[in-house]
Amino acid sequence: MITTVLCRPLGRDEIILRIDELCDVLEDCVRGGASVSFVLPITRDTAMHFWQGVAESVGRGERAVLIAENADFRIIGTAQIILDQPPNQPHRADVAKLLVHQSARRQGVARQLMDNLDDIAKKNGKTLLVLDTATGSDAEFFYARSGWERVGEIPGYAQMPDGTVTGTTIFYKNLTSNAI
Repeated sequence: MITTVLCRPLGRDEIILRIDELCDVLEDCVRGGASVSFVLPITRDTAMHFWQGVAESVGRGERAVLIAENADFRIIGTAQIILDQPPNQPHRADVAKLLVHQSARRQGVARQLMDNLDDIAKKNGKTLLVLDTATGSDAEFFYARSGWERVGEIPGYAQMPDGTVTGTTIFYKNLTSNAI
């Protein structure tokens, strides 16, 4: 089932205004086992600190944050694109923290967020996107099905929320046939 959601970017101030909803999504994903840089137990203070840092990064123009809202205008998903890159990589951006609330999964929300991230990347002159995700995760299969190219795996890269060690799989996506 595909759910139509509104995907749109949030600026620094709106991230702060809606930080509780963003924390809810992050905490739900971590409790659900998503490997997104956090381990259990995740506290509200930890989630708040993360989103405050993201808001400041958005304010500096280093990244963009997208949200997906349901029909009640509640945040059910979010994703980030890190636009600020070294001088020798102005064509590249990193995709980070694709988070979809467990109650909204398998409804096309992640696909809509990723399509919108592609648009933001193109508007910012980016032609190459990269990301990494936990090896063997649902996210790995999602990216492979979504046209991302698998580069390889680094074993023992990070901990899952429950503390078990997992590898990470690296992907890239060219946004234009003229990409480097």
